[in-house]
Amino acid sequence: MSGPPTHLQEDSDGDRSPGLPPGRTVHETRDGGPAEPLLWISDDPPAAGLWGALHAVHGQTGRWPLILGSSPYSPGSPWTTGDLDRSLVETGPGDHDAAALLAGWWVTYATAEEDEDAITASEQVDVTAPFGDRWPGLAPPGTPQEDPAVRAGEFADHLVADSWLTAPRLGLCVSARGADAAADLGWGGALNYDNDTAKFSTVLRSWEGRFGARVVGIGPAELYLSVAAPPTDPDHALLVAAEHFAFCPDNVWQSDLNTLVRYAGSITDRAWWSFWWD
Repeated sequence: MSGPPTHLQEDSDGDRSPGLPPGRTVHETRDGGPAEPLLWISDDPPAAGLWGALHAVHGQTGRWPLILGSSPYSPGSPWTTGDLDRSLVETGPGDHDAAALLAGWWVTYATAEEDEDAITASEQVDVTAPFGDRWPGLAPPGTPQEDPAVRAGEFADHLVADSWLTAPRLGLCVSARGADAAADLGWGGALNYDNDTAKFSTVLRSWEGRFGARVVGIGPAELYLSVAAPPTDPDHALLVAAEHFAFCPDNVWQSDLNTLVRYAGSITDRAWWSFWWD
């Protein structure tokens, strides 16, 4: 094979690829769907080890594996219900700078908490101390603890076995890297905070490089990342926590860990990160 394919190939059944469990390809999106299939999704939860095996051949297939979760109120949503929307990707992940995006989001959310209508979990709490509304800058890279591919495969099996996601299914999408998968799918889980999914992929690319992060799972409004080089000391973790707050303020606002300092403690030496947008 001269290079990764640019589409999801189908066998004679029309909905299965060799080596995969039963499933189907998805064309449906809000704008009618692309000419090529947008996504392949299994009918049932994947077996242990399958995510890792598919990730190992990503360079040959061009298909990035994902553990996909659905809404508990709408089975299959957003993957098979026509809720994906590529028009949400107004730019490309390479069109932005991660530091500039995080700095801009930080200023927006660090000052929003002072509003009397701010999220109740943040009221009367100095959420962004010790930084206040001053963006502290990007955190330095972490020290690798494990091969990113190995850690990602372990985390994928953990996601399925522990039922973190509602009705977990295996998904395959045509993406050059995991950081781009959400944008390539037209995922809209963070639309309440920014209307261009590519911007989130820009930050995910940065985390791939600095922390060995890999996008393993996606829910209707959640992202799950394995992390091979997490922060291991409080000062480093606090800088990473600031990035997480800028990227997904609900991780702090809507949590019992409703300050950066507490949140930083929860991600110190942690092998995975999760994000949820209300």
